[in-house]
Amino acid sequence: MTKNQINEREQLELLAIDQLLPEEYLVRKLEAAIDFSFIYPFKETIERVFADAKEMLGMLWITLRGLKKLSM
Repeated sequence: MTKNQINEREQLELLAIDQLLPEEYLVRKLEAAIDFSFIYPFKETIERVFADAKEMLGMLWITLRGLKKLSM
C-alpha cells in the first residue's frame, strides 16, 4: 500500500441524517406539518410492550426447539 492509500483509509466522515435526506423529502414535510408531541407520554409503554413481546417470543422458541438445541 502506498502512503496515500493508507491516509485515505483513515479518513472519517460524519454525516447527520438531515444531510442525507433531501429538503423536499416527504417525511420532512410531515414532521413540519404534524405535532407528534402527543406520542411522547406513551413512549415508555410502547417500548415495554415490544420488549415483552420479544421476550415472550424467545421463551416460545426455547419451548418449541428445546434448551439443548439452542445451547449447542
